[in-house]
Amino acid sequence: MLKLYHCPDARSLRCLWLFEELTLPYELETMPFPPRVAAPHYLEVNPIGTVPYLVDGETTLNESPAILEYVAIKHGSGRCAVKPEEAVYGAWLNWLQFGECALTVPLALYLRFAVFAPEEQRQPRIGADFCDLFSQRVPLVEQALVGQDYLCANRFTVADISVGYALFLCSRIGLAKLLSEPLTAYLARLTSRPAFITARARQKLKG
Repeated sequence: MLKLYHCPDARSLRCLWLFEELTLPYELETMPFPPRVAAPHYLEVNPIGTVPYLVDGETTLNESPAILEYVAIKHGSGRCAVKPEEAVYGAWLNWLQFGECALTVPLALYLRFAVFAPEEQRQPRIGADFCDLFSQRVPLVEQALVGQDYLCANRFTVADISVGYALFLCSRIGLAKLLSEPLTAYLARLTSRPAFITARARQKLKG
């Protein structure tokens, strides 16, 4: 059975969301954020102390786009994936990475410098620069959605989970103003999916 180490609404939500889309059995260990501080024992499992961390038998992965691709192909019977013979296969792989590298990373760095750092160490100008970087990149998603509801192959795939999580994070941290009306509508389509709603409900910490 798949086992996922997770923090509420962190990048690992992508993986939990996919499990629910595919109705896969899984074991979930939810920890407070940041786990390397709030759950020091976790460093014995994952030495870098980040989430997600997926265990599938002898296989372990700790990058959310890689987990999305791995699970969709190995455990999803093609659901939520794009096949190599499809014309949009390359675009699908690119959007998988774009959601993390181009969109989520700038938001994470904004949080690091402008929100999570002790108040006396915060650097709002640097935080604003990363918001600007996100703003410069996110219109590419809007352009890709012209005439279609999803990013690739006219169907929901893990590319939408990857990019959709970045838009969700943007809204979650109070930066929804950075999203255009079409992107806000796209995010609403994604977050209204039963699998997303169930994933967020199941991630709640106990106690």
